Amino acid sequence: MAAYIGLHQQIRSNNLKSSLILAGFPFLILAGVYAFFFFVMGGQEHIHQVNQRFITTIPFVIGGVLIWFLIAYFANASLVQLASGSRSLERKENMRVYNLTENLCMSVGMKMPQLFVIDSPALNAFASGINEKSYAVTLTTGIIEALNDEELEGVIAHELTHIRNKDVRLLIISIIFVGIISFVVEILFRNLLWGGSRRDDKDDNKLMIVALLISLVAYFLSVVFKFALSRKREYLADAGAVQLTRNSRALASALRKISGHSEVSSVKSEDMKQMFIEHKALDGAGFAGLFATHPPIEKRIAILEQM
Repeated sequence: MAAYIGLHQQIRSNNLKSSLILAGFPFLILAGVYAFFFFVMGGQEHIHQVNQRFITTIPFVIGGVLIWFLIAYFANASLVQLASGSRSLERKENMRVYNLTENLCMSVGMKMPQLFVIDSPALNAFASGINEKSYAVTLTTGIIEALNDEELEGVIAHELTHIRNKDVRLLIISIIFVGIISFVVEILFRNLLWGGSRRDDKDDNKLMIVALLISLVAYFLSVVFKFALSRKREYLADAGAVQLTRNSRALASALRKISGHSEVSSVKSEDMKQMFIEHKALDGAGFAGLFATHPPIEKRIAILEQM
């Protein structure tokens, strides 16, 4: 892996990516709408009518996407806490975690995020939030108990790097837009499955099939892009944690302990699991690697041990 490219450059890079995602995902949705009109209205032979219909539809599509995005964006802190089953970690409950986090934050002059805990024997952690008011680091009770101070400091530094690099916000943006496309796919599928037998007009069924196929393509592309962002951010956060702690071996040791013990059984949401420091849903090799949310933990450990 290339050397860590620097905090400020990474923040600029992620801000640029956030802007591209904000433009890219709506573009993907609009492209799907245009493709639908193109195929159902006769294609190139009726391109003028296709263009007119598409132009009149744009404000409604953008308006619906914007409403969904704003609700999800500003409610994300509550949604994350609900999906993870986490609770606030009080200072008096665990001074050790507070001291480690405060010392790391003070060393780089960042505001300390909120701390949450999940009551689970699993070894895992994640960062979340969209701004200083909502930034948070969540740890399982299992990881707090299993790691020594240096290892836990490495994990916390990893999550703080996600916050400093602004890629918690980047990931949330991608999850929201993939969720929009996923919702469209689910509605179309349910309508085709349960409404198809009640529709006598075969043309209506054909329209639904075309819409579903286009939505599935858009969903596939959005998911692949989201997973690619997720994998890259783990490498960057590992490197950033080493920059903070000056101790690559401690984080490598922590990941080795986490490996095979990271599954938080109470968390069912795949989007939520994607935010954890480790989530092994698929092998990160070959074609399946396109759908892996995290790079192989063995590869991450090997890279850290070479630093």
